[in-house]
Amino acid sequence: MVIYGVALLAGCLIAGLFLGEVLGALIGVQANVGGVGIAMLIMILLSERLRKKGKLPPLTEQGVLFWSAVYIPIVVAMAAKQNVLAAVKGGPAAILAGAGAVGVCFLLVPVLSRVGRDKKEDAPEAAP
Repeated sequence: MVIYGVALLAGCLIAGLFLGEVLGALIGVQANVGGVGIAMLIMILLSERLRKKGKLPPLTEQGVLFWSAVYIPIVVAMAAKQNVLAAVKGGPAAILAGAGAVGVCFLLVPVLSRVGRDKKEDAPEAAP
C-alpha cells in the first residue's frame, strides 16, 4: 500500500511539471515555471480530498507523508541554488531584491509567531 503513495506523488509530479512547462510556454519563457510547486499543491489537494472521502488508506497516506518529507527539502535546496546562481548572474538589483525579501521575512517572524496564539499563553501564571 505504501507504493500507492509513491505512485500518487509521482503522478502529481508529472502533472505539475507538465503544467509548469505549459505555463512557461504561455508566458513566453523557455523554462518550467513553478512546476514543482504546482505538483506539491496538486498532491496536497488530491491527498486531502481522497482522505476526506475515505479512499486513502493509512498505509498509502504514510507513503505520501514519507516521500513528501524527503522530497520537499531536496526541492527547496535545488530551487535555492538556482535562485542564487540567477541572482549572481543578474547583477546587483537581483541580489538587493533577494536580500530585501529575506530582511522583510526576518522582520515578520515576531508578527507571525503571535498569529493564532491564545491570550492565555501570553499571560503569566499566578503563583500559588
